[in-house]
Amino acid sequence: MNILTFTTLYPNDSQPNHGLFVEHRIRRLAESGQAGIRVLAPVAWFPSAHPRFGNYAGLAKIIRQDRRYGLIIDHPRYPLLPKIGMNLTPWTMAAAMIGPIRRIQREGFDFQLIDAHFLYPDGVAAVLLGRWFRRPVVMTGRGTDITLLPKFSGPRRMISWACRNSAAVITVCQALKEALLPLSIPEGLIRVFPNGVDLELFRPLNREQARGELGMAGMTMLSVGHLVQRKGHDIPIRALTQLPEVRLVIAGGGGTFEDDNEAELKRLARDLGVQDRVSFVGPVPQTRLPWYYSAADLLVLASSREGRANVLLEAMACGLPVIASPVWGNPEAVTAPEAGVIMRERSVAGLIDAFYRLTVAMPERLMTRRYAERFSWDQTTRNQLELFRQIIGQP
Repeated sequence: MNILTFTTLYPNDSQPNHGLFVEHRIRRLAESGQAGIRVLAPVAWFPSAHPRFGNYAGLAKIIRQDRRYGLIIDHPRYPLLPKIGMNLTPWTMAAAMIGPIRRIQREGFDFQLIDAHFLYPDGVAAVLLGRWFRRPVVMTGRGTDITLLPKFSGPRRMISWACRNSAAVITVCQALKEALLPLSIPEGLIRVFPNGVDLELFRPLNREQARGELGMAGMTMLSVGHLVQRKGHDIPIRALTQLPEVRLVIAGGGGTFEDDNEAELKRLARDLGVQDRVSFVGPVPQTRLPWYYSAADLLVLASSREGRANVLLEAMACGLPVIASPVWGNPEAVTAPEAGVIMRERSVAGLIDAFYRLTVAMPERLMTRRYAERFSWDQTTRNQLELFRQIIGQP
C-alpha cells in the first residue's frame, strides 16, 4: 500500500530538529517494508532569506525536495497570513497542495491513503484534500492541536468537522483521546497509539566519559526543549534558589519571534543570582542527546502542555530518571519508581518536592533503561499497518 504522509511538522535542512517525533514514526513504518511512503511537508511562503528576519528567513531557504533515510520529502509553499490567518490557513494550505499532489501522482506514486499529523491546520487541510482526491484520511493529534487550539471557536469547529470526516483519528496518549470526546467525535473513531523511542540511538553511554566531555560536575539537572514559555524552563531555574548544591543544563534553541523567551530566561537566572549554575547549551542534535542524558543526574520536564513527551522516553532509555509535570500524557509515561516521579503540582514547590522524593531513593540507571524498553516502536508500527489495511480495504 502507498501512503502519503502530510504534515508541516517534519525536519528540513533549515530546521533539523523540527518534527523529529513525526519522522521517527514514519521511518519505522517505511522500514517495515509493508508500505510505500511519500512525505508532503508544506512550508509557509516567506519572501526573503535575509538574516534580519531570523527564524522566518529559514523558511525561504528550505529546499523544495529533500531525501532523508531513503524517503522523498516535498516542501511546497503555501500562503500564510500573519495574525489573521488562523481560520483561513487550512483552506489556503489545501488549495496550494492540489498541484504538488497531482505532480506526485504523475510521477507514479498513486497513494491510497493520506496520513496527516497535527489536527490543525494540517489535519483539516488533509481532510479537504481527501475529499477532493477521493482518498481516506487518518489524522494524528499530538498535543497543542488538542489541548490548546480547540479553545478558539473557529479551529474548534474545523477540528471537529475534520475528525468526524476522517477514517480514523490517532492520539499519542489516552488523555488526548479523552480531550477529543467533548468535540462530538465518536469514540470508535479514536485510537491511542503511543510514541515509541529509538532504543538503539538512545542508550546508556559511559557516564564518566560523558560528564568529562560535557564538563558536568556535581548534582546536575537537565531540561530539554525549545526555549518557549510552555516548556517551563523557568521553574527549574527558580528552584535552584532552594537547591544550592544543584546545577542546571538547558538544551534547546529559541522559538519564533512571538514566543522565544531565551533572553528572558537568562535574565531570570541573573536576577536570581544563579547564572553561574545554569548552562544554556543551545539546540542539541538527536545523535548528541544521549551524551547529555548519560551525563546528567535527572531530567526535569516542567511543561504546561504535552502529548506524549519524547524527551521522557529518550532520557529513560539512556538510564536517566525523570521528574515530569502532572499534565496530559506525562503520568502515562512515568508509572513506576524506576522511571522517576510526577510532580504533585506544576510549580517550584512541586519540583522541589519531587526532587527530594526522587533523590532520596534514586533508581539504578539499569532499571530505568529496562523500564524504557517497553516503549519500542514495534507495537505502534504494527497497529498503524493494521489500521491502514482495514481502511484501504473498505469500499
